[in-house]
Amino acid sequence: MPLYGFHCGDCDKDSELLVGFSDKPRCPNCDSRKMQRLVSRVAAPGNSKSLVKAARARAAREGHLSNFSRKERGG
Repeated sequence: MPLYGFHCGDCDKDSELLVGFSDKPRCPNCDSRKMQRLVSRVAAPGNSKSLVKAARARAAREGHLSNFSRKERGG
């Protein structure tokens, strides 16, 4: 099942829910059925070497090393 973004018309909260395309979910905050599917933005591909380098440096600073090889992780 895909992940969709929804906005609740009753409590004015946004949620991301795993639902089928034709399913009518309930709001996880107030249990309302007045959920409106949100349009997702498309992410541009990050092909620039400088963007990739900056993202990897930020991930390393924050401790997110799952995309690094063992050699790059130091172990």
